[in-house]
Amino acid sequence: MQDDARATELWRHFFHWSMPQIRAFHFAWFAFFLCFFAWFGIAPLMPVVREELGLTREQIGWSIVASVAMTVLARLAIGPICDHFGPRRTYSGLLIFASLPVMAIGLARDPATFIALRLAIGVIGASFVITQYHTSLMFAPNIVGTAMATSAGWGNLGGGATQLGMPLLLAALVTLGGLTPAAGWRAAMFLVGIVCLLAGLAYYRFTQDTPEGNFPEVHVRSRLSEPAGEKDTGASLTVWTDGRVWALFAAYGACFGVELTLNNIVALYFVDHFDFFESLDAVQALSFSGLFASIFGATNLFARTLGGALGDRFGNQWGLPGRVWWLFMVLLCEGIALMLFSQVTLFGAAVGALLVLGILVQAAEGATFAIVPFLHRRALGTVSGIVGAGGNLAAIGAAFLFRGSLPWRVALLTLGLAVIPAALGTLVLTFTAEVEEERGVRCEV
Repeated sequence: MQDDARATELWRHFFHWSMPQIRAFHFAWFAFFLCFFAWFGIAPLMPVVREELGLTREQIGWSIVASVAMTVLARLAIGPICDHFGPRRTYSGLLIFASLPVMAIGLARDPATFIALRLAIGVIGASFVITQYHTSLMFAPNIVGTAMATSAGWGNLGGGATQLGMPLLLAALVTLGGLTPAAGWRAAMFLVGIVCLLAGLAYYRFTQDTPEGNFPEVHVRSRLSEPAGEKDTGASLTVWTDGRVWALFAAYGACFGVELTLNNIVALYFVDHFDFFESLDAVQALSFSGLFASIFGATNLFARTLGGALGDRFGNQWGLPGRVWWLFMVLLCEGIALMLFSQVTLFGAAVGALLVLGILVQAAEGATFAIVPFLHRRALGTVSGIVGAGGNLAAIGAAFLFRGSLPWRVALLTLGLAVIPAALGTLVLTFTAEVEEERGVRCEV
């Protein structure tokens, strides 16, 4: 069952809560789900927020930029913090800290405050790095791609759940609670922030950093086969100068950056570009647009796991190059699917195209992180932080396409075209002969 205390199986022991590996897996994916829900909780409510705060199209664009901008810095910083303090304390601290702007956005009364608080909420996106880091400490190389993809995919499912859940929560607060839509969206965000706070306390109480125990008592460096005397700073510097890390940075930008962008705009895109919503009132339009937009995020339930599992399968069959070729293929198909989605004008066809696109996007994310654990295990937090930040940096660039200068259909087409060179860039990924001897099962670089 275990390789140097890391679990070599996931599904067989899926409900064995007494195992620290399984407990960490479940807490990690649920915490990330909640973070994703809070991060994009405001997005499906934007038609109501836009009307109340009088947001212009440019201000909406800046709010989209703000929502992902802070996450770039947060993800770069959180990896070394994990390496030093461990994922348990890091995750707990992040959840508690980020709950404050999530609750506070309900107090925004003008566009500037609203945009500033969306910027502050963006720090919660660093949760992805902790999720991947904690999972990688708990599972052995033969299953780590599947475990990491599943924990991240089920966490990303929060992006789909929020598209459906927040409009329903707003509708409940309006119809059952007697609130106005303007008061309802504020109350909804406050409730989400409270849940984040409670989750942070629970993460600290019920998880541990590694199968053997918590930092700093456990000497993780020895478990990750770090040569005696090697310093974290040296390992980190090697990571920052490794072109393979930056190729994965670009690849993750081409998939997770697309996911973040669509999470921000797809509900509003449906309302503004399809006749189906013209006869509906504001709350009805929110509910239906959120329902259809949630299809994209709902594919995280299985698609990211599929991407990671196939990465493991390709790696076990053809070595690490097999993982690379799988990533290239799924990214290329994603770019083509996004271009097709941008040109669809029939609403039913758009929903179907969004479903296919969602599967490919999430599978590409799983395929990317099926490679990450095999690069620089002595500085895994730093690698995860850099690659993870690629998604947010790409989302910032994509957000500028939606600030008003381009029609949104053209912006989506441009985004699809940008995925293609990122896919081609993955083909530069190579590995040393010593690593390749391991056939992608256990690699320590």
